[in-house]
Amino acid sequence: MADLRKVLADHGRYWGERDLRALHLSALVQEFGDTCLVARSKDGIRGYLFGFVAPGGTGYVHLIATRDDARGRGLGRSLYAAFIDAARAAGATRLKAITSPTNAGSIAFHRNLGFAAEIVEDYDGPGQDRVVFTRPLDMTA
Repeated sequence: MADLRKVLADHGRYWGERDLRALHLSALVQEFGDTCLVARSKDGIRGYLFGFVAPGGTGYVHLIATRDDARGRGLGRSLYAAFIDAARAAGATRLKAITSPTNAGSIAFHRNLGFAAEIVEDYDGPGQDRVVFTRPLDMTA
C-alpha cells in the first residue's frame, strides 16, 4: 500500500495528462499483492504493473506504467516477464489486457509482446469500445 501511495502521489510522471487514478484500486493491491509489481531504483519507483489471475486461468493485466524518465529501456517488458512468472505460479495459462482504441502506444507495446488484438464494441458499457489483448502463456515476454 505504501507503493500505491507513492505511485498516486507521482501520477503525472507515469500517465502525463491522463488522470487514471480511479483505476488504481487498492483492493487489487490488497488482494493480489503477489501479482502487483513494482520496479525500483535509487530514485524511487520506475514502473509498476497491477495484475491478477482470474478464475479459469487468465492472467489479467489491469495497469502497467513506466515513469517518464524510464521509458524505452525494456522496463515494461521486464514487468510483464515478472508478471508472467507470478501468473504461471498461480495457475494461469493465458494473458489478457485491455486499452482504449485511441491508445496507440499501448496497442503497439502489446502487439510487440505477441498479443492478438481485437476491438470489442461496448466492452466497458455503451459506446465504450476497448481493444482486448490476448495471448497464451506458452510464449516468452
